[in-house]
Amino acid sequence: MHIEQLREFCISKKGVTEHFPFDDVTLVFKVMGKMFALVGLNQWEQGDTKVNLKCDPEWSEELRGEYEGIIAGWHMSKKHWNTVSLNQDVSDQFAFELINHSYDLVVKGLTKKQKLALENS
Repeated sequence: MHIEQLREFCISKKGVTEHFPFDDVTLVFKVMGKMFALVGLNQWEQGDTKVNLKCDPEWSEELRGEYEGIIAGWHMSKKHWNTVSLNQDVSDQFAFELINHSYDLVVKGLTKKQKLALENS
């Protein structure tokens, strides 16, 4: 997967914005102001194609045991975030499913007011 494929997939989702809140090399995708995906652009350019994604805690453990390319979230809550190495044993199709899962988890956690604003955006 190329960075533009990842970016286009993320920003095509309803209510998604992209930011650099930490520095000028950590690209963060948010839905209604809540993070669901983070990418280190410096590492990506060096061939270390990873993305941090939110994940259901039970499924996180299962995925980490099943895939070499999925580990506990780097610099994130290890319970709720995974770091997914793309272009290894995680297919692009499955990576897109994991991005969808992360997005859906964040949307599920939004307030009623935020969900209504998202629906109307």
